[in-house]
Amino acid sequence: MTLDVAAVRSHFPALKEGAAHFDSPGGTQTPAAVAEAVHGTLVAAIANRGSVTAAEQRADAVVVAARRAIGDLLATDPGGVIFGRSMTGLTFELSRALSKEWSAVDEVVVSRLDHDANVRPWVIAAESVGATVRWIDFDPATGELTPEDVRAQLSERTRLVALTGASNLIGTRPDLATIADAVHAVGALLYVDGVHLTAHASIDVAQISADLFACSPYKFFGPHCGVVAGRVDVLERLRPDKLLPSSDSVPERFELGTLPYELLAGTTAAIDFIADLSGTAGDRRSRLLKASALVGAHEDRLRARIERAVGDIAGITLHSRAQHRTPTLLMTFDHHTGNEAYEFLGSRGVNAPAGSFYAYEPARRLGLGSAGGLRVGLAPYNDDADVDRLLEALTDLVSSRPSGP
Repeated sequence: MTLDVAAVRSHFPALKEGAAHFDSPGGTQTPAAVAEAVHGTLVAAIANRGSVTAAEQRADAVVVAARRAIGDLLATDPGGVIFGRSMTGLTFELSRALSKEWSAVDEVVVSRLDHDANVRPWVIAAESVGATVRWIDFDPATGELTPEDVRAQLSERTRLVALTGASNLIGTRPDLATIADAVHAVGALLYVDGVHLTAHASIDVAQISADLFACSPYKFFGPHCGVVAGRVDVLERLRPDKLLPSSDSVPERFELGTLPYELLAGTTAAIDFIADLSGTAGDRRSRLLKASALVGAHEDRLRARIERAVGDIAGITLHSRAQHRTPTLLMTFDHHTGNEAYEFLGSRGVNAPAGSFYAYEPARRLGLGSAGGLRVGLAPYNDDADVDRLLEALTDLVSSRPSGP
């Protein structure tokens, strides 16, 4: 089986505007079913969660369904699924809760490959208790971050390692399962930023052995909210700051205030949409796995096509070289800035943004600074016609008059 891309595209009203979207790492376009789920929840009778009125029951059902959907997507216990405003917000909250267990003799490990949302919360939390911050480096020539790179920073004093599942800048996918074994061998916890990875791979949190795994539904067709799937035994021991009368049960103790029911309904709809891409029957988890395989093959084919073609265009450098990576390519140009390329492509109806995309550390490690580069990211709705437009625009760009005097 191959992915029916024309059928996929028919579900996205935004594509009718005519642009070729290579901006999915910043957030995908939204299928109609997700918008309808959000709308339907907003216009239906709803109240705070409860069991007496129909409105209360509806709110409760939405939350339960969303936890179960995330459970199927990530192969994790729904009882450890926390919802919040964003992955960044949840990571800050959990860093504060976890740091209550740390002291000045402890060490926290972060990486040069990560988005700042999985760096700064941990650095700030460590500094607040005087703990030492250690840094995992990666090879800027290849983009690789290896288990050996992680082991070099571990010690008996390590309390937590925060690491990306896939770089949102260059797509590198570290070997999480092997890294988790090393982290757990010294008695530390592993917090994985799976925001970029979840959109491009089937996830099994238990197989990865992540203690806490974060993702964002708007990266895989859903609404703007954040999720952390945690080991229930780890969450049970944490005491986050919370309102006195709010629930002390897990995961509710980590969810500050009333949940956005409409966004949770949209999250469930997004996961159901992905499962439907499998074109098969069966339970949702098995359909999600089949859909992931179809999507992965499609995206990898387009990525390989872009890489081959760009490799033949003089004046463009590709920075995505890791053996295992997502369909995300970072480009810089000999005679044009990233922003100039972004604007040129935009004038051709090709949406591929430029910058460092909050990947503060990797952009600097690559020598690109805050300017970063032009990022081309693929999604299931991209087709060969999109790629044709991208490659034509890039060819015309490097043939155009260079910037500067």
